[in-house]
Amino acid sequence: MNGQEEKLNKHPGTFLRLLKYAVPYVGHLTLGLFLMLGVIALDLYRPILIGSAVDIFAENGDTSLLTGISVKYLICIVAIFLLNAASALIIGYTGQSIIYNLRMEVFKHVQSLSLRFFDITPVGKIVTRVTNDVESLNEMFTNVIINLIKNTVKIIGLAIVMLTLDRKLALLGFMLLPVVMVLTYFFRKIAHTTYRIVRTKLTALNTYLSEHLSGMRVIQAFAKEEIKNAEFNDRATDLYHASFREMMVFAIFRPLMYILSVLALITILGTGGLDVLAGGITVGTLYVFTSYIQSFFEPIQELAEQFGTLQQSMASAEKVFTLLDDNTKIKAPETPEHIKNFRGRIEFSHVWFAYSGEDWILKDVSFVIEPGTSAAFVGATGAGKSSILNLIGRYYDIQRGSITIDGVDIKSINIDELRHYIGQVQQDVFLFTGDIKSNISLKTEGISDEAVRNAAKNVNADRFISRLEHSYDEAVTERGATFSAGERQLISFARTLAHDPSILVLDEATANIDTETEGLIQDALSTLMKGRTTIMVAHRLSTIRHADKIMVMDDGQLKEQGTHEELITIPDGIYKKLYELQLEDNEGTEPGLCGTV
Repeated sequence: MNGQEEKLNKHPGTFLRLLKYAVPYVGHLTLGLFLMLGVIALDLYRPILIGSAVDIFAENGDTSLLTGISVKYLICIVAIFLLNAASALIIGYTGQSIIYNLRMEVFKHVQSLSLRFFDITPVGKIVTRVTNDVESLNEMFTNVIINLIKNTVKIIGLAIVMLTLDRKLALLGFMLLPVVMVLTYFFRKIAHTTYRIVRTKLTALNTYLSEHLSGMRVIQAFAKEEIKNAEFNDRATDLYHASFREMMVFAIFRPLMYILSVLALITILGTGGLDVLAGGITVGTLYVFTSYIQSFFEPIQELAEQFGTLQQSMASAEKVFTLLDDNTKIKAPETPEHIKNFRGRIEFSHVWFAYSGEDWILKDVSFVIEPGTSAAFVGATGAGKSSILNLIGRYYDIQRGSITIDGVDIKSINIDELRHYIGQVQQDVFLFTGDIKSNISLKTEGISDEAVRNAAKNVNADRFISRLEHSYDEAVTERGATFSAGERQLISFARTLAHDPSILVLDEATANIDTETEGLIQDALSTLMKGRTTIMVAHRLSTIRHADKIMVMDDGQLKEQGTHEELITIPDGIYKKLYELQLEDNEGTEPGLCGTV
């Protein structure tokens, strides 16, 4: 068991915390429990009816007297069926409702986490928490808790009835209980450990699978299928062995419990048979005892297995609550400020930022971008350009300094409101499964089909969309794999414009677009940027050379700023050197500058 698992094992108050989710449904659970107790009472009564019938027949052989008992037995069977069905429906509805609420809470919490969480947490691990681990709790709410109570009451009821009928036979039947309790104790401990290992191995497998399915193009491009098959086989084998060990625990425990129940039955039949011959008890009473002793060990076995299932649920719950307790999130202000008459003036004042520790990405960066102007960031890879764009939208929080928009610190602005003002187009475009229309509007109320088409026309995306068979209703597969990189970028551009942001952020927005497509976007940019504060990082100089201000980043610091014409006149300037280097590399073609962080 690794350190993380040991940490989970010490997670406090897991069961009580889980029960809090059942509080709104306590009425449903109580009703389901009472129905279940009715089933138990009728189950205890059935052997007594048969025992009475056996005694009546043994005394005088008159079957006519059995009619009334037969009717009662039939009524019991029908009542048990109805009560079981009603109880299963009520408890099943309650369990599914609780799991639904928990799953929604987990997903909502995951959405609230900062990008830092997703930077360091594998996607497969998150998926396992939201799906497998949450679903495993369903068994606890729908079966385990109620059945724990049911079987406990049933054991107590059987013990009371047996002691009432014949104390000596009852005590003989209970002689093996210490052995049962010892076996149950060890079974619980071993089952808990094995299941915890199974969950860990399953998470590892899901994480590996999620990552490598996303990277399938690279795997096939470098013909690494055999290597990846071997790696997957190692993880699948680990899960296989862990699951097999778990199965072996049950395979040993269940036969042992069966053997104990048979030994108890043999004891009851031997001793009870002698008592019947001696006239101490009736044949009917012996039948009741044999029926009860068989029923007595079943709930004990079920209790042990349910405790094992409960432990499994606790292992999953601990993992889910560890995710829910993760505070890697951008904290919303307690009393948010609202920007009146939003203009879009952005100011960085002595900003220091690091993704972890003091490995500074930005070092004492200060600048101002005036409303309605355009600013571009250039510099070598790792200089901090894209980090600045992420900080404006507050996807990460800075460690020192301040970032303000229209004089208001962004930490004081409601996050949703802040991001409503900012439209971002990134180099790596993500399209959702659905259609083109929904990928542009993101199903936002207030963005009509007409607004979607207008946005697409403004970025010239309508040219290729209108040629598709279903136009804006054309199906989009996962990640938009059926569209070219340029087409995906145009859809992303239209998406941003449809939401009409006040601040436009372009992070290598034209990096994956061919020259012809870029020309179409350039035609629209002058119109789109009017009245908007525009911030861009671009590889191609044609995109940024006409910016009102160009800021040159180097090793996390702002070294130069000015217009293109001003910067190329600085002797030995960083921008000038980059520009001349790009001129040499392109030999007359349109020069560009280095990529983003």
